[in-house]
Parts: sequence; C-alpha cells; structure tokens
Amino acid sequence: MTASRFPYQLIATDLDGTLLRGDQTISERTRAALAAAGTAGAAHIVATGRTVAWTRHILDDLGYTGLAVCGQGGQLYHAGEDRLLTSVTLDRAVARRALEALEQRVGPVVVAASLDGLDGGIAMGPGFAWRQNPEAVPHPNAPDLSRPVADREGLWTAPISKLYLRHPELSDDQLAAAGTEAAGAYAAFVVSGEDLVEMLPLGLTKATGLSLAARRLGATAAGTIAFGDMPNDIPMLSWAAHGVAMAGAHPHLLAVADEVTAGNDAEGIAKVLERLLLG
Repeated sequence: MTASRFPYQLIATDLDGTLLRGDQTISERTRAALAAAGTAGAAHIVATGRTVAWTRHILDDLGYTGLAVCGQGGQLYHAGEDRLLTSVTLDRAVARRALEALEQRVGPVVVAASLDGLDGGIAMGPGFAWRQNPEAVPHPNAPDLSRPVADREGLWTAPISKLYLRHPELSDDQLAAAGTEAAGAYAAFVVSGEDLVEMLPLGLTKATGLSLAARRLGATAAGTIAFGDMPNDIPMLSWAAHGVAMAGAHPHLLAVADEVTAGNDAEGIAKVLERLLLG
C-alpha cells in the first residue's frame, strides 16, 4: 500500500492497549500500514508511559531506529543510537512530601519506584507486587528489572523517574483523584493502565515529550495524529491535530478523542492509517 502524500507529518502511538496487542506483539497489518505511511512521508513516533528500560525490546522487535518518547514524556530516547537525549526525574524530596500528603488523606498505599537511566529497573516497596501491570506482561525479550526493597527507604537511594501507587480499597481513578487533591501542588498523578497509578514530576505529560521530539523532527502539533487508550494519553491526543482513541479506551480519553477506532486486538491503528493512505 502506498500513497503520494500522507496527511500528517507524525503518527504518535501509545504502546500498551494501543499499538501492542494483548500478547505484547504488533500485527503484520499494522507494521505494513506504518511502513506505508512512512513511505508516504509520515514519521512514526512511539510515546509510552514505559521507561526506556522497559521499551527497548519492543522497539528492537519493530526495527525502530528513531526517537521514542518514554517515561510519560520524561525521557526522549534515540533508539538507533541507544542513547537518552533528555531525562526528567522526580525530585525525591518532593515525592516523599507528596506521598505523605496522600497518605494523610487516604491511609497507607503501596509504592514502587521506577529508576532513572537507560537500564533503570523498578524498586518494589513492601507489599508491592505486579498484578495487571502491562510493563510486567511476559515477552520473549523482556528484561527482568524488578527488585524488592526491604523498606520504603530503599526507594530513595537513586534518581527516580516516577512512582507507582496502589491502594487496597480505592479504584485507580479514585486514587489518582485523591493524589491530585492532596498533593497536586507537588506532583502529577495519572492513571496509565489497569492497576497503574503513577506519580510524576509536576507538569510532565506525554505531550511534553512529544512536542520536544516533534521540534527535533521539524514537525508540529498541527501535523500530528495520535493514538491512545488511557487517561495518561489525554494530553497527547489533545495536543495533536487529530486524536484517536482505541475501542474500549478509558471513558476520560473517549471524551476528548476526535475519533474512536477498533481495539488494539482488532487492527485499530491499521484501519485508520489505511483509510488515510487511500485519501
């Protein structure tokens, strides 16, 4: 499939629940549609909540050599050079203050810290265990980068990109809302997947990293189409000229999307790209 001109300069895609199918693979149809759009002049850019360490094996599988926005916009990664171009960390003193404010409101939460850097793993605090976390779904080439720490002090021994938060009773949406109410002056709180609430540096979103990557590529928001499925994708879809939600996406994302396509297991991205390629 080819076209003389694709209507957008950039195609920004989330990974989990969007570009990746439930088995953590990318369909041949989607690969072909992205390649055809590339031939027609569009650049594909991955924009994921995963940090670089949890994204590399997927980019390798794609044969991806361009820029990738990782860590909810905090990391700009050059896949071809295996190099971090920018990295924004969560101030650990601020994170502790925000966590204290949150727990004063809702009681104890369990916490894990995503460590900064190309090989940054995840330090899992007491009581934290992966359940529905997309970053822990088995993949043939996925690294094993999680490690438990004996107490919460073990979370603060190295620079961190973000925190993962869980509450024994509150839903993801309730916990993120409570975090914003209790500590929104210190940090940002976002739902990025099922059983995934994250604390981020204040003001950091996928749109932050995507706009930086776009400037490096000579592209603009007006020339971008973006695909996503969760609330952490809202800033990215709002920034782009055209925001596409996957079927079954979080209601908050559906409310701001310009279009809803089929789900990630039903060639949702490919269907939109193929339509645009046909003009």
